[in-house]
Amino acid sequence: MVETVPVVAAVFAVLAGLIHVYIFVMESLTWTSARTRATFGVGSEAEALATRELAYNQGWYNLFLAAGAIGGAVVGLVASGPTQTAGAAIMVFSTACMAAAALVLITRNSAMARAAAVQGVLPLLAVVTALLLG
Repeated sequence: MVETVPVVAAVFAVLAGLIHVYIFVMESLTWTSARTRATFGVGSEAEALATRELAYNQGWYNLFLAAGAIGGAVVGLVASGPTQTAGAAIMVFSTACMAAAALVLITRNSAMARAAAVQGVLPLLAVVTALLLG
């Protein structure tokens, strides 16, 4: 059980959260731009327009996970007692969900290994260090 948030785990969680905020921006705000289409391998503007609503929704999921990772890390570092434990739990849950989503991505399509690594390595490190050191 993680009752406190080790600083190293918090750093990994915050960095993972920031990556997921960036993913939110791309999926929910700039989905049809040429740069975002290239990043996600969306071939045409027509394809981006056809998938825009799905990407928009997915982006919000990423933002909510980011909020949990970052908020949980901060609360887990600065609070005490049960509030600190709650922050640690929120951080671990959020980053575990990020890591699990990366696992789903790579098991569905091995060509997405780089994207899965970007999405999942830092959250996995946050979970592992929190469990080992917390």
